[in-house]
Amino acid sequence: MNPRAFVVASSLLLSLLVTGCATIAPPHVDATVASNPQNVVWGYIPPGRTPVATVKSGDTVRIDTLSHQPISAGLDPTQFFTAAGIAPSQVLKDLLDVYKTVQRPKDAGAHVLTGPIYVEGAEPGDMLEVRVRHIDFRVPYGVNNSAPGSGALPDLHSKPAPKVIQFDLQRRVALFAPGIEIPLNPFMGIMIVTPPEGRLVSSRPPGRYGGNLDMARLTVGSSLYLPVFQRGALFYTGDAHAVQGDGEVNGTAVETSLSPVLQFVVHKGKGATMKWPRGEDANNYYVMGMDVDLNVAMSEAVQESVVFLQQQRGLAPGDAYALASVATNFGISQTVNHVRTIYGEIPKRIFATNPPFWAQQR
Repeated sequence: MNPRAFVVASSLLLSLLVTGCATIAPPHVDATVASNPQNVVWGYIPPGRTPVATVKSGDTVRIDTLSHQPISAGLDPTQFFTAAGIAPSQVLKDLLDVYKTVQRPKDAGAHVLTGPIYVEGAEPGDMLEVRVRHIDFRVPYGVNNSAPGSGALPDLHSKPAPKVIQFDLQRRVALFAPGIEIPLNPFMGIMIVTPPEGRLVSSRPPGRYGGNLDMARLTVGSSLYLPVFQRGALFYTGDAHAVQGDGEVNGTAVETSLSPVLQFVVHKGKGATMKWPRGEDANNYYVMGMDVDLNVAMSEAVQESVVFLQQQRGLAPGDAYALASVATNFGISQTVNHVRTIYGEIPKRIFATNPPFWAQQR
């Protein structure tokens, strides 16, 4: 193969990976974590929880996750889904078990989280890279739910308006309505290390530790970088999405149950100066900013872009600020989780060279 053809083929493969549409075999898995009642928490992170798995840096883990729809509304999943035309056999048993046996504290969030996973060698001050290697759908359907008082238009509904959406997994589309199909783009709404306090009262607001970022760019072929605050990092994931638009404006995506295959890589000492999480894929670097005020979140994201360009590209502050203005695209990851998230998308193509992405794969 000539060099140009090799580059084109490699770029196509990476593009397929990033969109989650590549029909390739899943990667080697070192451990599997089920989403049974013993392995999940509902809406919060308790202090001192025993890890559900212990892995080494570089290990790859398949993690089953569960949607919080419809159990967060107190609804029996079998009754809810069969009323929407879903066969009882397609309702996950572990979702029924969690609904019946797992308690959610009064002030907790809605999300069912699987974890924690202890990553050997991760210490406070380190950075944990979470590589999204593969994602499997556990069910061929999902739920979008908008309710009074939620989302960007809190007065639009007078009562909850859940919508069950079935998938054509062979064609990889969500069948939203007759004549409307949405390409599937599965990703985990929550990927989180245990915060500095060693606990989290509610899974709803994101923070320095990651959490409810609802960032659709973090799909197959991407990495999320998180600062480590606890020994072992103590990682959780949940809030699985089949597809979501930037902003998540009515409060939910197409919520579903997924099994992501994640690879954990510890970068020693790299998290000490991180203010916010960062991301990366084959085509872009991602920086983030968060605040309850969307304007402040925007300022934080721009500042993160400037810092990133100074640190990674050696630019003077003024040049970094200029490049953030002329070449970086800023978007709203979510504006509905009390703490809003803005991301900056810095395209790799503007640089003459870039460090290899996923250069140390297993």
